[in-house]
Amino acid sequence: MATTSPLRLLLIVTGSTLRAEEMDRPLGYYLKQRIERSLREAATTGRQGLEDYIVRVVADFRWIHDEPLQSLPTISLGGPGVNALAHRWLEDVPVSLAFNERYFIQMDPDLSEPRASVWGMDNTTTQIAVSVFIDRFLPRFLDRCATSTARLSTLDDDGGTTTGTDDDDENDDD
Repeated sequence: MATTSPLRLLLIVTGSTLRAEEMDRPLGYYLKQRIERSLREAATTGRQGLEDYIVRVVADFRWIHDEPLQSLPTISLGGPGVNALAHRWLEDVPVSLAFNERYFIQMDPDLSEPRASVWGMDNTTTQIAVSVFIDRFLPRFLDRCATSTARLSTLDDDGGTTTGTDDDDENDDD
Protein backbone atom coordinates (compact mmCIF):
# COMPACT_ATOMS: atom_id res chain seq x y z
CA MET A 1 0.00 0.00 0.00
CA ALA A 2 1.42 3.40 -0.94
CA THR A 3 2.00 5.86 1.85
CA THR A 4 1.13 9.50 1.45
CA SER A 5 2.86 12.45 2.99
CA PRO A 6 1.20 13.90 6.06
CA LEU A 7 -0.92 16.94 5.25
CA ARG A 8 -0.05 20.41 6.43
CA LEU A 9 -3.38 22.03 7.14
CA LEU A 10 -4.35 25.51 8.17
CA LEU A 11 -7.90 25.50 9.52
CA ILE A 12 -10.50 28.23 9.48
CA VAL A 13 -13.16 27.36 12.04
CA THR A 14 -16.66 28.83 11.78
CA GLY A 15 -19.68 28.36 14.00
CA SER A 16 -22.36 25.71 13.58
CA THR A 17 -25.37 27.90 14.33
CA LEU A 18 -27.71 28.75 11.49
CA ARG A 19 -26.61 32.40 11.65
CA ALA A 20 -22.94 31.41 11.52
CA GLU A 21 -23.56 29.05 8.61
CA GLU A 22 -25.32 31.82 6.72
CA MET A 23 -22.98 34.70 7.51
CA ASP A 24 -19.60 33.45 8.75
CA ARG A 25 -19.04 30.37 6.60
CA PRO A 26 -19.04 32.42 3.34
CA LEU A 27 -16.65 34.85 5.04
CA GLY A 28 -14.52 31.84 5.99
CA TYR A 29 -14.28 30.84 2.33
CA TYR A 30 -13.30 34.41 1.43
CA LEU A 31 -10.54 34.26 4.06
CA LYS A 32 -9.51 30.87 2.66
CA GLN A 33 -9.11 32.38 -0.82
CA ARG A 34 -7.02 35.24 0.54
CA ILE A 35 -4.79 32.88 2.50
CA GLU A 36 -4.35 30.64 -0.55
CA ARG A 37 -3.34 33.72 -2.56
CA SER A 38 -0.79 34.61 0.11
CA LEU A 39 0.53 31.04 0.06
CA ARG A 40 0.93 31.16 -3.74
CA GLU A 41 2.74 34.51 -3.48
CA ALA A 42 5.02 33.07 -0.80
CA ALA A 43 5.88 30.17 -3.09
CA THR A 44 6.75 32.47 -6.01
CA THR A 45 8.93 34.68 -3.83
CA GLY A 46 10.83 31.72 -2.42
CA ARG A 47 9.56 31.94 1.17
CA GLN A 48 10.19 28.52 2.64
CA GLY A 49 7.85 26.42 4.74
CA LEU A 50 4.48 27.38 3.26
CA GLU A 51 4.49 25.63 -0.10
CA ASP A 52 2.57 22.53 0.93
CA TYR A 53 -0.18 24.02 3.11
CA ILE A 54 -3.82 23.19 2.44
CA VAL A 55 -6.48 25.52 3.83
CA ARG A 56 -9.80 24.06 5.01
CA VAL A 57 -12.94 25.60 6.50
CA VAL A 58 -14.45 23.42 9.23
CA ALA A 59 -17.21 23.69 11.81
CA ASP A 60 -16.48 24.58 15.42
CA PHE A 61 -17.83 21.33 16.87
CA ARG A 62 -15.75 19.29 14.41
CA TRP A 63 -12.61 21.08 15.64
CA ILE A 64 -13.62 20.73 19.31
CA HIS A 65 -14.49 17.02 19.09
CA ASP A 66 -11.71 15.94 16.72
CA GLU A 67 -8.66 16.22 18.95
CA PRO A 68 -6.03 15.76 16.20
CA LEU A 69 -7.27 18.98 14.56
CA GLN A 70 -6.48 20.96 17.70
CA SER A 71 -2.73 20.87 17.13
CA LEU A 72 -3.00 22.43 13.65
CA PRO A 73 -2.67 26.14 12.87
CA THR A 74 -6.19 27.54 13.33
CA ILE A 75 -8.10 30.75 12.76
CA SER A 76 -11.44 30.94 14.51
CA LEU A 77 -13.91 33.16 12.65
CA GLY A 78 -17.06 34.61 14.20
CA GLY A 79 -17.91 35.72 17.69
CA PRO A 80 -18.28 33.72 20.89
CA GLY A 81 -22.08 33.84 20.60
CA VAL A 82 -22.08 31.83 17.34
CA ASN A 83 -18.74 30.00 17.39
CA ALA A 84 -18.00 27.56 20.23
CA LEU A 85 -14.24 27.77 19.55
CA ALA A 86 -14.28 31.57 19.80
CA HIS A 87 -16.16 31.14 23.08
CA ARG A 88 -13.57 28.65 24.32
CA TRP A 89 -10.68 30.95 23.37
CA LEU A 90 -12.33 34.16 24.66
CA GLU A 91 -10.41 34.14 27.94
CA ASP A 92 -7.42 32.07 26.79
CA VAL A 93 -6.13 33.95 23.75
CA PRO A 94 -4.84 37.50 24.29
CA VAL A 95 -6.45 40.39 22.44
CA SER A 96 -4.05 41.83 19.86
CA LEU A 97 -6.48 44.41 18.55
CA ALA A 98 -9.82 45.70 19.79
CA PHE A 99 -11.58 48.55 18.04
CA ASN A 100 -14.22 50.44 20.05
CA GLU A 101 -15.50 47.14 21.43
CA ARG A 102 -16.89 46.49 17.92
CA TYR A 103 -14.37 44.00 16.54
CA PHE A 104 -11.53 41.95 17.94
CA ILE A 105 -8.48 40.06 16.81
CA GLN A 106 -7.20 37.68 19.44
CA MET A 107 -3.74 36.28 18.89
CA ASP A 108 -0.75 35.70 21.12
CA PRO A 109 1.68 38.52 20.26
CA ASP A 110 4.56 36.02 20.37
CA LEU A 111 2.55 33.46 18.40
CA SER A 112 3.76 30.66 20.64
CA GLU A 113 0.88 28.73 19.09
CA PRO A 114 -0.42 29.44 15.58
CA ARG A 115 -3.98 30.32 16.54
CA ALA A 116 -6.11 33.41 16.13
CA SER A 117 -9.71 34.40 16.76
CA VAL A 118 -11.22 37.04 14.47
CA TRP A 119 -14.67 38.40 15.19
CA GLY A 120 -16.96 41.37 15.48
CA MET A 121 -20.16 42.27 17.25
CA ASP A 122 -22.13 41.60 14.05
CA ASN A 123 -21.42 40.38 10.53
CA THR A 124 -20.39 43.82 9.24
CA THR A 125 -17.79 44.30 11.95
CA THR A 126 -16.63 40.69 11.55
CA GLN A 127 -16.00 41.46 7.87
CA ILE A 128 -13.95 44.49 8.93
CA ALA A 129 -12.03 42.35 11.43
CA VAL A 130 -11.22 39.82 8.70
CA SER A 131 -9.95 42.61 6.43
CA VAL A 132 -7.78 44.04 9.21
CA PHE A 133 -6.48 40.56 10.06
CA ILE A 134 -5.50 39.96 6.43
CA ASP A 135 -3.73 43.31 6.13
CA ARG A 136 -2.03 43.53 9.52
CA PHE A 137 -1.69 40.04 10.99
CA LEU A 138 -1.82 37.39 8.27
CA PRO A 139 1.83 37.69 7.11
CA ARG A 140 3.10 37.12 10.68
CA PHE A 141 0.59 34.34 11.24
CA LEU A 142 1.76 32.57 8.07
CA ASP A 143 5.42 33.05 9.05
CA ARG A 144 4.60 31.21 12.29
CA CYS A 145 2.74 28.50 10.35
CA ALA A 146 5.89 27.97 8.28
CA THR A 147 7.68 26.79 11.42
CA SER A 148 4.88 24.50 12.62
CA THR A 149 5.60 20.78 12.49
CA ALA A 150 1.99 19.73 13.11
CA ARG A 151 0.66 17.49 10.37
CA LEU A 152 -2.51 15.57 9.72
CA SER A 153 -1.51 11.99 8.94
CA THR A 154 -4.84 10.99 7.46
CA LEU A 155 -8.08 12.58 6.45
CA ASP A 156 -10.50 9.71 5.99
CA ASP A 157 -13.70 9.87 3.99
CA ASP A 158 -15.60 9.04 7.18
CA GLY A 159 -14.14 12.08 8.92
CA GLY A 160 -11.52 10.36 11.08
CA THR A 161 -8.19 12.10 11.52
CA THR A 162 -4.80 11.55 13.08
CA THR A 163 -1.91 13.94 13.49
CA GLY A 164 1.81 13.71 13.69
CA THR A 165 5.03 15.61 13.13
CA ASP A 166 7.75 15.38 10.51
CA ASP A 167 9.48 12.76 12.63
CA ASP A 168 6.56 10.29 12.78
CA ASP A 169 7.06 6.82 11.37
CA GLU A 170 4.75 6.28 8.41
CA ASN A 171 5.23 2.53 7.93
CA ASP A 172 2.07 0.53 7.38
CA ASP A 173 1.98 -2.92 8.98
CA ASP A 174 -0.84 -4.30 6.75
